[in-house]
Amino acid sequence: MRLEIERRTLRLASPLPTSHGTLGERELLAVSITDDDGVSGHGEAAPLQAYDGVSLERAHVALERYRPVLARAHGLGGAQLLDACRLVDDLPAALAAIDLALWDRGGRLAGKPIAALITDDPASEVPVNATISSLDRAGVADEAATAARAGFRCVKLKVGVGDDAGRVAAARAAAGADVALRLDANGAWSVEQAVRTIDALSPAGLELVEEPVHGLQSVREVRERVAVRVAIDETAAEHGALGAGVADAVCLKISRCGGLSALIAAATLVRASGAEVYLASTFDGPLGVAAALHAAAALASRGPVAHCGLATLALFADFDDPLPARNGVIALPAGGGLGVEPLG
Repeated sequence: MRLEIERRTLRLASPLPTSHGTLGERELLAVSITDDDGVSGHGEAAPLQAYDGVSLERAHVALERYRPVLARAHGLGGAQLLDACRLVDDLPAALAAIDLALWDRGGRLAGKPIAALITDDPASEVPVNATISSLDRAGVADEAATAARAGFRCVKLKVGVGDDAGRVAAARAAAGADVALRLDANGAWSVEQAVRTIDALSPAGLELVEEPVHGLQSVREVRERVAVRVAIDETAAEHGALGAGVADAVCLKISRCGGLSALIAAATLVRASGAEVYLASTFDGPLGVAAALHAAAALASRGPVAHCGLATLALFADFDDPLPARNGVIALPAGGGLGVEPLG
């Protein structure tokens, strides 16, 4: 099986501020695998160093280590091939690229969307949230109002980046009472800061606060002391976090889980703990977003999936979004495999 790797860069139309820093562009590694039959499958490695500590160069090294493994892959099934790659370099962001490419190739060969390979009854669409990027109240109000008019039933606002109270109030007023308001602190606060700030912001009516603090024990303490639902994102990477039951919801991501296969397994573990599941991208390219949509659609056949943070491709400049959100949902891609083509 032949492996091809190419570097791609996408530029955000407006830089996105987070507690990790401001994100202005997104670098990805586009991956293709082709067997002797000439059928290719496509994936992408999407590490984000400020978020997961993994550089693009580190992911590229791992993918190069997989090259001889793939070359000797004749007769191996997908799970066996992934296990063989994991043995030479256990890096989730790189394994995700191979996993996506294998699923994409399998779907193309079968002539079925990936979600239909996972379950007989995948959802036809996935509810998604709008992401608000403005740092000032006027900008937040404009984005929230625009999202509500476009049919989004949930908006997500980064907090811990300045004027939280004013920006949250502006988002609520502009979006209206019927739109869920989700906050994401990216672990910006201490436990005491989180409790104090969440209590102060809760009158705005919050769906949940994602990653108010980092660490299982800290999340547990915050959750015990506030009335608002708490979700984990970065903390979900900690050993034992998925089944710990420390949060009301868990945000899962293709890159951090190591691919679609591992994400489905992770979601099963989260649900067994009693927590809710939703998916998000780390500002992935179209292949990563498509993979998450297939995973969410498959998971929806087994239980509700909360609004997912997958309406992110529209945030890139000079880019035709192949997976647009309409009335707050993204339709499951049709056709074989992921249903979208790799970046040219």
